[in-house]
Parts: sequence; C-alpha cells; structure tokens
Amino acid sequence: MKYAIIADIHANLEAFQVVLDDINKQKCTHIACLGDVVGYNANPKECLDIVRQMNIPCIKGNHDEYCSTEEELEGFNPNAAEAVAWTRQQLNDEDKKWLRDLKYVRLVTNFTIVHATLDQPQRWAYVFDKLMAAASFTYQNTAVCFFGHTHVPLAFVRDSQVRGGTYSKFKVEPGRKYFVNVGAVGQPRDGIPKAGYVVYDMDEGSIELRRLDYDIAAVQAKIRKAGLPERLAERLAIGK
Repeated sequence: MKYAIIADIHANLEAFQVVLDDINKQKCTHIACLGDVVGYNANPKECLDIVRQMNIPCIKGNHDEYCSTEEELEGFNPNAAEAVAWTRQQLNDEDKKWLRDLKYVRLVTNFTIVHATLDQPQRWAYVFDKLMAAASFTYQNTAVCFFGHTHVPLAFVRDSQVRGGTYSKFKVEPGRKYFVNVGAVGQPRDGIPKAGYVVYDMDEGSIELRRLDYDIAAVQAKIRKAGLPERLAERLAIGK
C-alpha cells in the first residue's frame, strides 16, 4: 500500500494537478489530505471539487474553517483576511457544509492525520521545533502522524528523546514515533517554490518528500485577475 499525503493545496489548481499527475506516476494506491484545500489562491471551488470527487480522506485546516463560516476575521493578516472573504463568495452552501463537517483529526489505516497539532488541533498552533512537536507526541497513538499548516517540510522523531529537521527520504523504524510535516502543495514557505507532498510507502516502510515544478506564472495571473492581494502572487515565485 502506497499513500500520497497532501496538504495545504490552498486553491492552487496548477500545483494540485501537477501533484496528482506525479501521484499517478509514483503508482500511489491511496491519497490522504491534511486540510486547507482552499484559501489564498484563485481556484478554491475547482480544488475542492477534485478532493470531493476523488473521495480523498481529508481533515479540516484553519482556512477550511474560516472560509466555511461567516465569523469575523479579527486579528487576521490583512492579505489572508481578504482572501478568506473572497473565497467565501466562490463557494456554495454545500461546499461550505462539507468543509465545516470535516474532522480535526483522523485515523487512516494505521497512521494519523492532523492539520496543525494533536494536543489542541482546533487552536491552529505552528510546529517548527522539537518543543512544539513534543506536545503532539504526547497525544500520538500511532507510529506515524502527518501534519501540515506551516508549509515547511520537517520530520520529528521520538525515541528516548525528540529530534527533528529537514528530510528527503527516510525509513520508519520500529519503536519510534514520527510526526511529519509534508510541506505544501499550493504555497510553499521554505524558500523552494515548488509544489510539495509526501509518498508513504507502507510496504517498504519509507517516507519520501517530493518537490515538483508547476506553472507559477499562470497561478499569479489568476490571482491578479481575481483582484486578490499582489503579495499572494509574489510569494509563490520565492516560496516564502
């Protein structure tokens, strides 16, 4: 069994399509999504439709939550708030209900998926270091848990202590727990402007980060045509 683990599509249709093509080339048998299907970019409806039509197991991200309600966006980054307000107008009631009904945490076969953290998944905390990862390990009941939210691919391992860092491919070893950020399909933030996702080969016992080029200029043109903030277009080219 070979799983593709995707996160933070963020309405980036071009990146999503490139990732789906690569998932087929890698002969993945299943897909799981770690949330934030919508937000920031200009194709929320199209990306959401694909996830729903493919019946991909999915959990709720913060943008999925914000874009499916009418709650006030107090304290929000202005660019993100503008994108949320715009996205709300692109989704119908059925789309919003589907997003609202998503769970914060799910078990998929023998691994866990969450958007942010396991200790308080609805609080949308960011995990960048061992201390933050340690809090989630306390609540992790499976050997492997995949998360997103930061848009930065990092892997944390707990055996006698918690360690972590960047990765390309590694083996899942017995007796250890793994809390793995799979990067972002639609808005990378680690300085590499490529769509990212993970292949979890359960037969081989390996986790591999995949990075793919996509048509950034096309996505930028759509953002500008939609009247979304220029910053959202510019950041795609630098992966920040």
